[in-house]
Amino acid sequence: MNTLLSWITVPLAHEFMQRGIVVAVIVGTICALLSCFLVLKGWSLMGDAVSHAVLPGIVVAHLLAIPLVIGAFVAGLGCAVATGYLRDNSRVKEDAIMAIVFSGMFALGLVMFVKVDTDQHLSHILFGNMLGVRWSDVIETASIAIPAIVIVLAKRRDLLLFCFDPAHARAIGLPVKLLHYGLLVLLALTIVVSLKAVGIILVIAMLIAPGAIGHLLTRRFGHMMLYAVGAAVSSCVIGTLASFHLDAATGPTIVMVQSLFFLLALTWNVGIGRRRAMRLQSSMSVTGGLSF
Repeated sequence: MNTLLSWITVPLAHEFMQRGIVVAVIVGTICALLSCFLVLKGWSLMGDAVSHAVLPGIVVAHLLAIPLVIGAFVAGLGCAVATGYLRDNSRVKEDAIMAIVFSGMFALGLVMFVKVDTDQHLSHILFGNMLGVRWSDVIETASIAIPAIVIVLAKRRDLLLFCFDPAHARAIGLPVKLLHYGLLVLLALTIVVSLKAVGIILVIAMLIAPGAIGHLLTRRFGHMMLYAVGAAVSSCVIGTLASFHLDAATGPTIVMVQSLFFLLALTWNVGIGRRRAMRLQSSMSVTGGLSF
């Protein structure tokens, strides 16, 4: 018991670990909430596209001497809007459009990053630097994430219907286009929030794994959101503490813990499915092969 307590308290004695835990919980919460809608909508690749597309915006923001989050948000939102426009005005399927757009934007960002003289470290942008955040970064992250969390929770019913059945949402008078682009804006904001903590590449896992875990554990959307947030926050805390003891990068450690949670949820889901199949087979054998 004392060993477990010291495993938790020793890292938290350092202020940089305290800041890392706080920003990890904030990022984990907003990513988990949004991941539920992305998984339900089938937009997992959209998160990949937008996260890669922010790199050119970061370089341009540096050249213009404006906050990097502004450039990242504009580039990410522009990528999302361009993807939607190309999908609606071409015969190319959405997944192909997203792959082309995000790979092109990411390649452009890499070329610009190499050619432009900048003091921004590429590895921090790609993989994040959670333990290097300052309290000003924590406040900046919270100022973006908290309003996004409030909006997602307030409009969760409309967003759920839009993701599950857009035709029905349009039929009952919901502003489908507004919900579509609103969800894209929230996605871009979430990626901007996660940029300093886990980076461009690892935010993809943060936007997919929690929703997938919740989807495996329940069939009710409200419970799915609770499971997703619980899995994301706990994996962020455990991963941050584990990275201290392992002397490993924090972002990848968090993603590894999330992957472990996903495997556990998948194992549980498969076990439940087998038990249901066995009960069904048993009931059919009792009724002579007939099911009612």
